Amino acid sequence: MLFGESIVDVLEEEGFEVTLCRNGQAALDETYKNRFDLYLLDINVPLIDGLSLLQELRRADDTTPCIYLSSHQEIETLTKAFEIGAEDYLKKPFDTDELLIRIHALLRRSKGKVRHCAGELCLDETHKCVLMGGRELSFSLKEYQLMALFIRNAGEIVTKETIMDTLWTPSEMISDGAIRVYINRLKQEIGSELIVNIRGVGYRLVP
Repeated sequence: MLFGESIVDVLEEEGFEVTLCRNGQAALDETYKNRFDLYLLDINVPLIDGLSLLQELRRADDTTPCIYLSSHQEIETLTKAFEIGAEDYLKKPFDTDELLIRIHALLRRSKGKVRHCAGELCLDETHKCVLMGGRELSFSLKEYQLMALFIRNAGEIVTKETIMDTLWTPSEMISDGAIRVYINRLKQEIGSELIVNIRGVGYRLVP
């Protein structure tokens, strides 16, 4: 039995719902389609390695807790894993009982995280979603990042420059018109009266 399949069996016996991905690209695709409570990542996997995968997720404001399960012994690799945002690291081979203890401990800690809220809007950074009145809103990744920026700065002016710096890299060309498209999409979801245009400067979320 493959390593991943054996871990799935252990977790499912404990009552967890598990999605097994055979490579890093498949795992990244799954994070766009589903919300997860925890990531268990290996490092030496095809297409996108485990370290690059977590870096990509953290850049996208995905704060889902992560445990690395890897045979890497080098201190440099361990250091890198924690620097990019991993919460824990288990070196193969390991006892599955120890893995379960760490998983339960990490899930207990993550459930205690406070959501950022502005009025009826709440930002759940663990699951990378926005809720309004308890209902999850449907956003693309960029829309989510923009909404997260507004909620974290509710009541304050968010400049166009801040929006550009947060959502796009310096090499990407973005216009005021493109920003307005994203703003209008948010207004369709939460109501146009909640995002105020500060002419020539930026926008403000009404808390």
